[in-house]
Amino acid sequence: MAQGYEPVDSPDETTVFPYHDLTPPSQADIYAARERISPYLPETPLVRSDWLSAELDAEVYLKREDTLPTGAFKVRGGVALGSQLGDEFDEYGLIAASTGNHGQSVAFAGEQFDLPVTICVPEDANPSKVQSMERYGADIVYHGSDYDEARAHAERLATEQQYRYVHSANEPELVAGVATAGLEIIDELPEVDLAFAPIGGGTHASGLSLTLGDILGADVIGVQSAQAPAAHRAWKEGHLRPHEKMDTVAEGLATRVPFAMTMEVLGEKLTDFALVDDEATLDALRQMMVRSGIIMEGACATVIAAALEHRELVRGQTVVLPVTGRNISEQKLKHVLTDG
Repeated sequence: MAQGYEPVDSPDETTVFPYHDLTPPSQADIYAARERISPYLPETPLVRSDWLSAELDAEVYLKREDTLPTGAFKVRGGVALGSQLGDEFDEYGLIAASTGNHGQSVAFAGEQFDLPVTICVPEDANPSKVQSMERYGADIVYHGSDYDEARAHAERLATEQQYRYVHSANEPELVAGVATAGLEIIDELPEVDLAFAPIGGGTHASGLSLTLGDILGADVIGVQSAQAPAAHRAWKEGHLRPHEKMDTVAEGLATRVPFAMTMEVLGEKLTDFALVDDEATLDALRQMMVRSGIIMEGACATVIAAALEHRELVRGQTVVLPVTGRNISEQKLKHVLTDG
């Protein structure tokens, strides 16, 4: 990362909540989160990909976070955070903004811990993800053309109506919960050399950096869409300024704003940060369906695309690629299948 990184608040993040601690979780916090989430969530499979191992001349393993309830990795964070909340939010409940997976995570936690949940989503939110949030009992508020507009609205509502706002990244308990996937990988495969992680808000990449990176000394490479490079630019240039460019097929990476706590972790611990074009992401989606029979979201397909584009780096290594979610919209799935 560029020198002179300044972890200052983004101008777009104008609301400050007293319960948001920007101190990254410790290893002790991550192990404690693992104990708390284990009654609610199963461990996920770590499976060798024969196709990718042969294609890349490496030992490639997929961490199947798509097998979790809600179909995505973020539910680990929602449960870890929800299990720590006191009764001061029982009446008003939780509010979050989401393009889908973070909202499902918070909604699932609300169901488990008997808390009312409101999720603000963009007007064009993935219908299947919205339906999933509603199945977990969340109230849905549509607002704005993208995630960042929905996020600003959720922050306003939290201030006005005393909800507990669950930020998608600036939550140590959320990151600690997500990081438990790294502990599971270490238990099964302690010889990991390299991992790729998609970066939208940066929780998953932070979690792998705090576990595979810190405990095993593995290299962790972040991946973002070239069509939505806010976090990549922040990491390279050492700031948290928003980026206007944001038009990607990978909806889970579609944010204009980098976030303070996760960028602090990534600025210190991430080995490198790659950008992949949306066309490469769509091709990776098709390849994984055809070659491996795995349906995944665009966000996690970016790591497949990045590994394929960095063959020299990957060759001969033991590599982990997380399948972070399966919640692709019907419309996008049809596009992938018919336009390939």
